Amino acid sequence: MKLKTIIVGIMSKKEYKKRTMAIVRGTYKPKKDEPKIWFESIKSMAQILSSENQALLKIILENEPKSLKELETLTGRAKSNLSRTLRTLERYGIVELHKEQQSLVPEVLATNFRVEFRLNVA
Repeated sequence: MKLKTIIVGIMSKKEYKKRTMAIVRGTYKPKKDEPKIWFESIKSMAQILSSENQALLKIILENEPKSLKELETLTGRAKSNLSRTLRTLERYGIVELHKEQQSLVPEVLATNFRVEFRLNVA
């Protein structure tokens, strides 16, 4: 399995809304290599890519758990906490949760992140 690099961007809500409206109007077409995932700040990005979440991704990669129950045992984290974290990481395209028999199986999709942002200056 080849793990991908995700390009993430940091842009204020105001700028993101302006960009989205330009896309809708057809006055701006995103380039192929532009970020697909946007954060409002470095702080919000850091919450998703925290040391704790990085450690979780590493455990999944190294152990390939076949269920959240198994991951719960490996990490010592509560299943509800794991589920919430994994769903968040899934929204950002970092993990994917597969349903196999009666279990949700986590799969890491990305381990490399490239961050792009500009200073909001006139």
